[in-house]
Amino acid sequence: MKAIRRFTVRTVLPDNIAALGRLAGNLRWSWHRPTQQLFERLDPVLWAKSHDPVALLGSFNREQLQALAADAALVEQVQALSADLDRYLSDDRWYQTLGSEAPASIAYFSPEYGISSVLPQYSGGLGILAGDHLKAASDLGVPLIGVGLLYAAGYFKQSLSRDGWQQETYPVLDPDGLPLTLLREADGTPAQVELPLPNERRLLAHIWRADVGRVPLLLLDSNVAGNDEAARHITDRLYGGGGDHRLQQELLLGMGGVKALRIYERLTGTPAPEVFHTNEGHAGFLGVERIRELMDTGLNWHEAQAAGRANTVFTTHTPVPAGIDRFEKLQVEHFFRAGLAPNVPIEKILALGAENYDGGDPTKFNMAVMGLRLAQRANGVAKLHGVVSRGMFSGLFPGFDTQEVPIASVTNGVHVPTWVDARIAALAKAKFGTESVVARQWDKVYDVDDEEIWNLRRELRSTLIDDVRRRLRSSWKKRGATDAELAWTKNVLDPDVLTIGFARRVPTYKRLTLMLRDPARLKALLLHKEHPIQLVIAGKSHPADEQGKRMIQDLVRFTDDPAIRHRIVFLPNYDIAMARTLFPGCDVWLNNPLRPLEACGTSGMKAAINGGLNLSVLDGWWDEMYDGDNGWAIPTANPSTTSGTDSVVSPEERDDIEAAALYDLLENQVAPRFYGEAAEGAAAAGPSAPVAPSDRLPHQWIAMIRHTLANLGPAVSAERMVEDYVRQLYTPACAAGRDARAADFAVARDFAAWITRVRAAWPDVSVEHVDSLGVSDNPQIGDPLRVNAYVRLGKLSPSDVCVEVAHGQVGEGDELDQTGFDALSFKEDLGEGRFLFSGEVMIDRSGSFGYTVRVLPLHDSMAAKAELGLVANAN
Repeated sequence: MKAIRRFTVRTVLPDNIAALGRLAGNLRWSWHRPTQQLFERLDPVLWAKSHDPVALLGSFNREQLQALAADAALVEQVQALSADLDRYLSDDRWYQTLGSEAPASIAYFSPEYGISSVLPQYSGGLGILAGDHLKAASDLGVPLIGVGLLYAAGYFKQSLSRDGWQQETYPVLDPDGLPLTLLREADGTPAQVELPLPNERRLLAHIWRADVGRVPLLLLDSNVAGNDEAARHITDRLYGGGGDHRLQQELLLGMGGVKALRIYERLTGTPAPEVFHTNEGHAGFLGVERIRELMDTGLNWHEAQAAGRANTVFTTHTPVPAGIDRFEKLQVEHFFRAGLAPNVPIEKILALGAENYDGGDPTKFNMAVMGLRLAQRANGVAKLHGVVSRGMFSGLFPGFDTQEVPIASVTNGVHVPTWVDARIAALAKAKFGTESVVARQWDKVYDVDDEEIWNLRRELRSTLIDDVRRRLRSSWKKRGATDAELAWTKNVLDPDVLTIGFARRVPTYKRLTLMLRDPARLKALLLHKEHPIQLVIAGKSHPADEQGKRMIQDLVRFTDDPAIRHRIVFLPNYDIAMARTLFPGCDVWLNNPLRPLEACGTSGMKAAINGGLNLSVLDGWWDEMYDGDNGWAIPTANPSTTSGTDSVVSPEERDDIEAAALYDLLENQVAPRFYGEAAEGAAAAGPSAPVAPSDRLPHQWIAMIRHTLANLGPAVSAERMVEDYVRQLYTPACAAGRDARAADFAVARDFAAWITRVRAAWPDVSVEHVDSLGVSDNPQIGDPLRVNAYVRLGKLSPSDVCVEVAHGQVGEGDELDQTGFDALSFKEDLGEGRFLFSGEVMIDRSGSFGYTVRVLPLHDSMAAKAELGLVANAN
């Protein structure tokens, strides 16, 4: 029989251990080892199964709770950790040293958050990054408020059929059994967000709060009684639907998220956010809701947009247009005509996402384009990704060189306390006096004995292998195998064999199956008599991605081969819990995406902070942090032409070339270095023989481990990343926002009026004539060049513009390269809207030297010269 109604009964804890509920409710436990150890002490067996404090406490009956409360030592530990949490939540930290210029509050919007496996609200890198952002902000004392959606079934659980085909299940989560608290009004009723929908329907959402250390995370849930059946399912699953379903999720995240923030401010007295951070375009509608709010106060569209843009930051995570959410323009219009923003002109909203540039589709509404137009500051997530993003969105800034597109970069990082293994942290504590990888004390890893490092790495590898065997056996049983068929799983992998990891989402560009280009050669590497390798692979394909599922099936069928299945495994249902042993246990982390389609790729960072070495294509973060001593770079084949020739390389040829390079690295560099001086001694006994004596250790490999820990640790830390956001983006955005709002939005009103005036007058702006003085027949480096520019400004004045001379090396087609810019000074009003600007340029290079002149808008409220996308270049 099925229950007709269900509810969750909360555990009532005795007074002297009541703080256990608070410790379980704050997700700081997910990265705070003393709190984890406390919960493990309560019931080691149950803790090992779940690693879920809420579930653990819910499993105890009254007698068990009374027994716990009678344990004086346990009570003392609970109270000590409760006091420690109090200090963590209230003490000043790094952010509190920055003074009043730093924002009082920052709102961070993301469609997914990967914080802990007990709160499965993530699908991959974007969510894990968002979770690490919140955790690092908490550790640094940054007053962040996260906003997202609560998905009833999370993403999905992955299993395999007998023939290796991915299968998805969607177990429904019970919010009452999660570390969440329902936000309530003063009278106890649930706080509620409401959005109008077409056909006189409405969308209601409750607001659940998760505490991520010091950071509150607000998650909107549409599965509420006041909604019709369709509306209740809007937050059913992450990335589970398309069309109207996805659009309504993003409307709820953006517009509903701002409404939820306002309710939270009212109920808690929290300061209103001074900065809004849009993490990817999914949350872009938050800007429309903020414009609606501002227009309700009396600002017009242009003024409200100027005020909203000033303190908004937009982060793009995708390096390909296909990865951006795009909706039919008519579809978006249909929803806004229902009254989502009744005082905002719909044609203005539609213009925000319009692809009105070369190659754009006028019928589409582009969420990333809207995100860029509603944010005065934008960034990619690695230096190379910044370059790629500037190229991808250059159509929004016609007349500007690609490098001038106003998209900066902040390279992602990983939350070290979450991802570093407890044994690495213990080593750091014992040897360096700190667990923090950010601290420069990690340089002391050079003083640790080779044997100690090597034995620790073997211990981590062994832990991984134990976990792999358990998970592999479980996977095969779900595929229909019997116990009698699975004796071989007890001997899968070897704790003394080079272990390589590969785990991530499975879109085609990440090339899960590149390693299978030459199956015979891969088998030879797996079974090599002296230098064998073994592979642990995991990853989920989007349920609608048939090609990705086929790649998984191809790989699984390869791993099922009895001849090699002891050396290569595929583990289904990749999640945070699996990752916690996978990253520390792998000696090498493999990544082979199509360059430059990996935005950042933080999985290799998690391996690095545990002493793993990276073997990767120079893409994402590895492109800027590979130094030759922290791993290996897989050479890439240009997708269109081979270097130095005109021959075309097809995608098939490119994959063949890069796979061959991967095999060569593994066979000739990676594996021999791992076995090192130990190879001779181990070869006679076989790879299973332990390698312990210090005179037979692979000293070069261990040196690379030391170098990685000492140098990559601080660079890949999420604390470094959040500090970069604070300094480079949040603080400037806060200052701009404060200026825009001062004196009843006087600056925003002035800026908006100026933009309107400049846009109207810009068609009449031109560079009429340029002449130069002082150049001899034989110019030399260091010679001055005086440039006079005669500029027509029409109805604009010289104070409205900046006139620049751009100079540099002249390449093919007279294009300037290595371009520098110098401003010219206003010299004379020539009448009838014509003006003379003049200045001196120093010839700073030999060879072909050239220059040109351009006119750009100039205003104190602009954050970048290309911000308005207006420029008049000399012809």
